[in-house]
Amino acid sequence: MVTTLESVLVPLAGNKAGVSVDNPLAGRTIGLKEPLCGSPSIRFYTDNFNVNEFVELLSASTTFLKFVVGEIGKTVYFLDVDLIPKSVCSEACHPGCRKVVRQGESVCCFDCIPCSDGEVSNGSGICIKCPEDYWSNTEKDLCIAKYIEFLSYEDPLGTSLAAIAVVFSLMPVGVLCIFIKHHDTPVVKANNREVSYFLLISNLLCLLTALIFIGPPKDETCIFRQPAFGIFFSICVSAILAKTVTVVIAFNATKPGSRLKNLVGSKTSFFIIFCCLLLQFILCIIWLSVSPPFSETDKKLPEKTVIQCNEGSVLMFYCMLGYLGILATVSLLIAFLARNLPDSFNETKFITFSMIVFVTVWLTFIPAYVSTKGKYMVAAEIFAILSSSIGLLLCIFSPKCYIIIMRPEMNTRGYIVRQ
Repeated sequence: MVTTLESVLVPLAGNKAGVSVDNPLAGRTIGLKEPLCGSPSIRFYTDNFNVNEFVELLSASTTFLKFVVGEIGKTVYFLDVDLIPKSVCSEACHPGCRKVVRQGESVCCFDCIPCSDGEVSNGSGICIKCPEDYWSNTEKDLCIAKYIEFLSYEDPLGTSLAAIAVVFSLMPVGVLCIFIKHHDTPVVKANNREVSYFLLISNLLCLLTALIFIGPPKDETCIFRQPAFGIFFSICVSAILAKTVTVVIAFNATKPGSRLKNLVGSKTSFFIIFCCLLLQFILCIIWLSVSPPFSETDKKLPEKTVIQCNEGSVLMFYCMLGYLGILATVSLLIAFLARNLPDSFNETKFITFSMIVFVTVWLTFIPAYVSTKGKYMVAAEIFAILSSSIGLLLCIFSPKCYIIIMRPEMNTRGYIVRQ
């Protein structure tokens, strides 16, 4: 019988499937099997390691009958431990574990397995489900409050999207200032100057709409944000449709005997905008009257409670999006057919590109919106709003601004006559 081992470090780590005895003298690790959800941590270190003291510590928390004590040189030492018979078959389960009776054995013989997520145990061997607003900690011995999730301005994602919305909202303001300063030049006057101003203002409102989606969802913001998004984008796309129709009417009005001369002008364009906007406005009124959006709390998700806006009627939400898609598709088709009309500043080519960007963004948004939850669902819609608004602005107005600022010699009546 060995009584001492020099410089032996004995760690007994609880809640692990195995415990090792590190013997520096032999340079090896000798394994000891310990049951799952086992004894608490025990650390024992001394220059003169006493086997009997180690056995006393080990037998107080385990049911081993034989284990390896250590190894010196080529000799392996085994120690037989005769434990005092216990009145129970299995030790009591530790907090975070529950009892599972072994098949074919006595009721007092059981295994201890960890509780499921969302459940805790205080050592009684029975797992109890946490309340709806709480979730289990890592050790599954305590219920802790779920964290609240929504897209806030303090969140890095919310801060980034808000900063992008604010920065890019300065672009339509800058373009509008350039157009007002050069309002009598051919580039600005082409394709209906007043509608261009109206389109820039509506594009600004579309970009600022993204800010309504950030922050704690309340009934007031939930009711307002989706209809505002639908109406502002309807104005924007309707203005683009009006500009496209104006190009077609203006070209056909130059033909001899054409009766379309009376339709050339801003009145026809604003009439088109009004009619297109009226249908979207009626859809939103019906939506808010029948089943308006509202704020709700989703407590079914693990570890977190999500505060979000319930759209009320999902059908009306997709009807609003569908109507925007119809307007964009009609604008795309008309602009594509009129792209080769002989006009010095024919912008239908750029409108075609802008509508392709718009339709692509929102077709991509729908599966992303359906497949996400919580703040990421809101972030997906904000991203679609920003990217489509910026796409419209860049595709339609960047070529005009380039001519006005970088190529002013092209922005003259004499240049047009020579062309």
